[in-house]
Amino acid sequence: MAKKFAKRFYTELTTKSVEGGWHVLLDGRILKTPGKKTLLVPTQKAAELIAAEWEAQTEYIRPETMPVTRLLNVAVEQTPENRDALVAEARKYTGTDVLCYREGVVRLHAEEQASKWDPVLAWAAEQGITLTITDSLMAIPQDEAALDAVADFAAGLADMELTLFVHLVAVFGSAVLAMAVIKNHLTGEAAFELSRLDEMWQIKYWGEDEEAKERTDAIRADVNALCALLET
Repeated sequence: MAKKFAKRFYTELTTKSVEGGWHVLLDGRILKTPGKKTLLVPTQKAAELIAAEWEAQTEYIRPETMPVTRLLNVAVEQTPENRDALVAEARKYTGTDVLCYREGVVRLHAEEQASKWDPVLAWAAEQGITLTITDSLMAIPQDEAALDAVADFAAGLADMELTLFVHLVAVFGSAVLAMAVIKNHLTGEAAFELSRLDEMWQIKYWGEDEEAKERTDAIRADVNALCALLET
């Protein structure tokens, strides 16, 4: 059964500065989340990105084309009551960070991993997050202090940034790459490419399925759109 989409019901998109943040207005009406909460966002940039997504809708409203709106809906509706769980999720991911798991057979791939991933891990160590690398397929324990440092970083983020951070952790399979993006050490595009190093190695030799490529391109586009929230 084909999915039904709501028709576009508005003409004018505007943003408005209010106490505590910004609103997006559709024909003068304040935009709300799916749960009917007022969508109050913390920055003008966030409001403008949301407005641009709604402006880009044509005859029908397609939520899958609106990553910033979706993320901010979560940040407003869910994150405030779930901060501890999100912090714990980021800490857990750090224990199996993709940057720590290296190729144990193919030397050229292992060398590529080292040349591209080691500098990011060195940067993380400067942030108090020193992780152990392995060429084993089995998960290895990481230093509790490193995991706690990631949790402390996550806990110190405002709701929008925490929501984005945990989302990027899941997309990249790496808390280190996600932190590097949030702290403007890496762009979202650069972090995404680093997270796909193993996948790209497989594609180099075995080719890429067209559907898989479409999914990858869609995820990349979402990452780039979401990371625009970090721009000032």
